[in-house]
Amino acid sequence: QVQLVESGGGSVQAGGSLRLSCAASGYTYSSYCMGWFRQAPGKEREGVVYIGSDGITRYADSVKGRFTISQDNAKNTLYLQMNSLKPEDTAMYYCAAAYGFPVKCPGGMQYWGKGTLVTISS
Repeated sequence: QVQLVESGGGSVQAGGSLRLSCAASGYTYSSYCMGWFRQAPGKEREGVVYIGSDGITRYADSVKGRFTISQDNAKNTLYLQMNSLKPEDTAMYYCAAAYGFPVKCPGGMQYWGKGTLVTISS
């Protein structure tokens, strides 16, 4: 079983920055796909960015150039640096992962964190 715990959410003004963290624990494989998702009130959950074990990243058009995904494998931690935040970035942000060989990325996620809330004021 894999546990994912997000942190780093908060309230900032438009134009500000936040860095989200996702700590993974439990049994993990070297082949994986991890990602950040978000769900705004009244909207469907959407994928923000994915990263595979090959290091390839895929960003949603809405965050390209503003958000950056990174990882510290030694700490089993995934990060999301969010800059130039906009009110429309307000959402609950979730970390998710899929493990196995092979694993499609992006693809269906097996494990989800409980989320961290990001609120951007204008």
